Amino acid sequence: MMATRKEVDATSGTETTGHEWDGIKELNTPLPRWWLWVFYATVVWSIGYWVLYPAWPTLTGYTQGVLNQSQRDDVAKAVLAMKSQREEQGRLLATATLAQIEADPNLFQFAREAGKSAFGDNCATCHGSGGQGFKGYPNLNDDVWLWGGKLEDIKRTITVGVRSTQTDTRLSLMPAFGRDKLLEPAQINDMVEYVVSLSGGKADAQAVARVTTLYAEQCASCHGVGGKGLREFGAPNLTDKEWLYGGTREEINAQIVVGRAGVMPTWGSRLDPITIDALAVYVHSLGGGE
Repeated sequence: MMATRKEVDATSGTETTGHEWDGIKELNTPLPRWWLWVFYATVVWSIGYWVLYPAWPTLTGYTQGVLNQSQRDDVAKAVLAMKSQREEQGRLLATATLAQIEADPNLFQFAREAGKSAFGDNCATCHGSGGQGFKGYPNLNDDVWLWGGKLEDIKRTITVGVRSTQTDTRLSLMPAFGRDKLLEPAQINDMVEYVVSLSGGKADAQAVARVTTLYAEQCASCHGVGGKGLREFGAPNLTDKEWLYGGTREEINAQIVVGRAGVMPTWGSRLDPITIDALAVYVHSLGGGE
């Protein structure tokens, strides 16, 4: 019986497989020798791996391998060690004062990282992921603090909140001078010029003169005679160029008219004392802490 003669492609000189699709014939091109050796090596490697390490599932678990070594077990041990270390640091954090936390580099780093995590979960929505703040939400990176920027001050603000539900919350009230008709529109316009002048802006001198006495009567008790604010009332310093709700004349006018009063939640009833300490350390470390 004669062997079937194989067809050879005239262009490439390579035998065909005999398969053809739409006039296109498949060439019987062998795989490169180097590729085959690499493939064979991977097969040998997989057999060795199967023998040495955990590989096949069984009814009660999996084969352990000759080396009896498992990366899953290694990870579990590492997680357990880390958890044990964190528990120890957590106990230290619970018994240390804020001053002691700052004085201990390791404890400070632990508190800062824990505070950063808690900040992302609870505070970043309003203050931004980096504490940069937004309009109506304070920037925690600068050195402007209505209630004080020391560690204890920050801790208390976090604990009791601002204008929140707790009885001893931080509380300040800016009257709605326009909405409640405490001042006439013309007086409010003059007061805007006075506030602009306090922060070094170019203001209408006549308007400032007209409202100087009115400022002393209506505003100085909280913001101070020179406009530098009073922390015991949470009253902002009007002489800097930091504005929570904006520093244009229109924005200052709106603040005087409606007396905006933002709310910060009382975190003392939501977070444990260790987390609050860690948050205080983190916020204080952002750059603006006193």
